[in-house]
Amino acid sequence: MTFTLIICTYMRPNALLVLLNSVAVQTLYPNEILIVDGSLNSETEQILKEQPFKNLVYHKVDDQHSGLTKQRNYGISKVNRHSQVICFLDDDTKLNEAYFQEVITVFEKHNSVVGVGGVATNENRWQKVEKNTYYSKFKYYKLDGYVVEEGLRNRLRNYLYLQSEMLPNQMPEFSHGRTCGYPLNNKIYEVDLLIGMSFSFRASVFRYIQFSTYFEGYGLYEDADFSIRSQKYGKNVIVTSATLEHFHDSGGRPNMYKYGKMVIRNGWYVWRLKHPNPHLIANLKWHLVHFLLFSIRLMNVFTTTKRSEALNDAAGRFVGWLSLVFNKPKVTL
Repeated sequence: MTFTLIICTYMRPNALLVLLNSVAVQTLYPNEILIVDGSLNSETEQILKEQPFKNLVYHKVDDQHSGLTKQRNYGISKVNRHSQVICFLDDDTKLNEAYFQEVITVFEKHNSVVGVGGVATNENRWQKVEKNTYYSKFKYYKLDGYVVEEGLRNRLRNYLYLQSEMLPNQMPEFSHGRTCGYPLNNKIYEVDLLIGMSFSFRASVFRYIQFSTYFEGYGLYEDADFSIRSQKYGKNVIVTSATLEHFHDSGGRPNMYKYGKMVIRNGWYVWRLKHPNPHLIANLKWHLVHFLLFSIRLMNVFTTTKRSEALNDAAGRFVGWLSLVFNKPKVTL
């Protein structure tokens, strides 16, 4: 299958170079690589001139097309019309050599699949279940012979019966699903949500939908929004053999107050996109989980060294929460 890689970048020339060097040694190389650069300087453009890559086309965009969702849509408009798959990667990732081979193979073998996501190995905490070892259901989550230790927020949700019974990356009626990913067992799992650091879609999907203009700027949860809307055309899956590393480069990220507001408002948006009319209990659980997460961030002011970040995050969540009373986001299908 012919496929295009789109990388949207902003002020991360060195991180981008690491990614492109990992693309260069792939067992299956993209037919087209589109760099969509919203940077405020020319460092990224210069570094690509100094180290050219096969099939790469560079696009520098102005303010009108700057921001993750706008840059993605801009890139889609420039894709070769013969491409059958469009792959997206965050500019702070690094691929294992067979990444594209694993992704494209799934599209070739499963006609019902429209979206494929990969797994970040450096964020994967799953371990094989050990014999004769007790794993508390409040502290651990088990799946297919593997186990992962829950973080504080999930432990508290377990104790308070606010945890989802669905598999990771599947969205329950109260929205707050598991986010622990999947073990590296070479299996394929059907999901609702794919993660924007590493997802690919059949090019045919983009005849009908693009990335929502609601998620401007940093665009938190824009990947969830697109994943949900893409399910109208087929299945989304996570392929645990399609692996990469994700480094979470700090460049280009919003301040924590804005981030906190987006967690609430954008989270509400994708919740109602998937479940437009949740039942009363689901509605209550959505708010209770966010109150729990807000409380944890507030406690972090006293329990971590990043006190300012925690306070700003908590303040953003509180303001975002209050704003839902007077000004709920308008969900566009």
